[in-house]
Amino acid sequence: MPDIQKTAENLRELGYTVRIFDTKEAAADYLDGAIDQTTVGFGGCQTAQQMGLYERLEKHNEVHWHWVKGEGERELAMNTEVYITSANALAESGEIVNIDGAGNRVSSTLFGHEKVYFVVGRNKLTEDYDAALWRARNVAAPKRAQSMGKKTPCAIRADRCYDCKSPERICRGLVVLWGPMMGFETEIVLIDEDLGM
Repeated sequence: MPDIQKTAENLRELGYTVRIFDTKEAAADYLDGAIDQTTVGFGGCQTAQQMGLYERLEKHNEVHWHWVKGEGERELAMNTEVYITSANALAESGEIVNIDGAGNRVSSTLFGHEKVYFVVGRNKLTEDYDAALWRARNVAAPKRAQSMGKKTPCAIRADRCYDCKSPERICRGLVVLWGPMMGFETEIVLIDEDLGM
């Protein structure tokens, strides 16, 4: 079982800002206070949804999220000062793994914002990079495809990636962060609860 404290230590050594919270409510309180009077974009993020972040942040920020306001919000979210997303998997050694279909979520973790926050529940933590890659492909992606009603083998069987050629395939790009990107701040908010897929 990966250790949340050791994960935080390794992330800090890589150059990330890291905070740990016992509950999603405590993490949401922190983010609600830290993000104020700015523009905020969300990537597809069930963790943020479970935290009620959109509802809290929209009261005092300009917030864009395609899950709430429709597909036109994707581009607006990519041009905000702050971006919030999660990880499909986070290795104890510090690698952050994300798979994406449209590319808006992963590209926003690489460039274009002043600050990026990853909100990550303990269920996303893995022992090492290989386990993180496996989790992203065989746990997170099939669950997401299933939640979207896709007719891909992984969604129908809900057990693993089949590396399918389906036109409905949602895993079309893989990004691994070995450290924070240059030019902006990246903060990892670790939550000691199971959140997201």
